Amino acid sequence: MNLDKYHDDTVQKLRKAGCVFAEDEASLLISAALSYSELTVMVEKRVAGLPMEYVLGWAKFCGLKIKVDRGVFVPRRRTEFLVQQAKKRAKSGPIVVDLCCGTGALGVALVSALDHYELHAADIDPLAVNCAHYNVTAVGGNVYEGDLFDPLPKRLRNHVDILMVNAPYVPTDEIEFLPAEAREYEATVSLDGGSDGLDIHRRVAAFTPLWLAPGGHLFVETSERQASQTIEIFSRNGLNARLVRCEEMDATVVIGTKSA
Repeated sequence: MNLDKYHDDTVQKLRKAGCVFAEDEASLLISAALSYSELTVMVEKRVAGLPMEYVLGWAKFCGLKIKVDRGVFVPRRRTEFLVQQAKKRAKSGPIVVDLCCGTGALGVALVSALDHYELHAADIDPLAVNCAHYNVTAVGGNVYEGDLFDPLPKRLRNHVDILMVNAPYVPTDEIEFLPAEAREYEATVSLDGGSDGLDIHRRVAAFTPLWLAPGGHLFVETSERQASQTIEIFSRNGLNARLVRCEEMDATVVIGTKSA
């Protein structure tokens, strides 16, 4: 059904609700809706403040459509920089692990550029695990529910080549200052990084040497102001740490490498 004739009206409704990218969002909603009634419902949800990704049921990440269920952390564009760094260091046929995986977007985006791989993803949030299952199994990966490394197969110890961890790094006291779309709709467990935002980074770094293969890499996203502390955490746990930064994407990634 051609719904293009409703474009201007949709744009007007979105603008009135304060949507900054009303034109683009109108086009996306119209292309996604199968009927006028469905379009109406989708516009009403967006006008009410529901994040666009939840309205559509997917997010664009590294050129891919990643399924996103309501309440699951929405992959951010800046995190594409982390995936780019992992791609640069991925050897042939790597074992890849995506911890705190949310939708599983990082792992899926990385292996989409590889011919041979073994992919595992895990999250503590059942909603995220259910969502990740759809995305990750579609590329032949495995998904587990549990706390960090706990649910991973023990055979992966000392064999993981690429470990990507987009863990929460927002300090608890700063969550109230996040945009409403994140604060009101995404699970707190996917945002709250503890008093200084680095609680999960500490826990990950402490166990990473047990799981990485010699020469394997750990990638985490952090903020520019937290980066020096993250580097110190990695170094304290025996990893060779370095910082990479992309000003254009406002993305900061710390890479920890296990000695070969």
